[in-house]
Amino acid sequence: MQLLKERILKDGVVKPGNVLKVDSFLNHQMDIDLINEIGKEFRRRFPSDKITKILTIEASGIGIACIVAQYFGVPVVFAKKTQSINIDGEVYHTKVESFTHKRTYDVILSKKFLNEDDHVLIIDDFLANGCAMLGLIDLVKGSGATIEGAGVVIEKGMQNGGDLIRSQGVHLESLAIIDSMTDTSLTFRN
Repeated sequence: MQLLKERILKDGVVKPGNVLKVDSFLNHQMDIDLINEIGKEFRRRFPSDKITKILTIEASGIGIACIVAQYFGVPVVFAKKTQSINIDGEVYHTKVESFTHKRTYDVILSKKFLNEDDHVLIIDDFLANGCAMLGLIDLVKGSGATIEGAGVVIEKGMQNGGDLIRSQGVHLESLAIIDSMTDTSLTFRN
């Protein structure tokens, strides 16, 4: 998606340790016009009318998933990284290691919101090593729902997450795939 790539080059900041900060437009402050175009693009790439739920993980994926869901006319469900008193009843459970935060989260999703009748599109902002996506896939499989695909805004192609997800037979669409990143430059896969 050319518009996204141009924005990453213009406003993205590469930090030591292969960290790309896009917080000025994607996952802290959000450019809704850009995210609206992202939503349209995911709808174009996933034309299936079978999709009944959009699934993401808190927190950065929620805003993006909400905009995407408007183009599918379905609800968004998000996996939580902490148990709270608001979650009652049974939950699906998995563990997810965060590349950015360097910690492991116990991720939960209420069984009320995902079941074997659902057809799920997973949406997230980043894909690096694939841990969050694998956790979401695990939750969907545990529910008996069908994974219709996974959409990622930015994939770090120089890390193994995309290959790992694709090797599981998941239809993965990444809007921008970064092949290499240094303190002074980024290159994208075509």
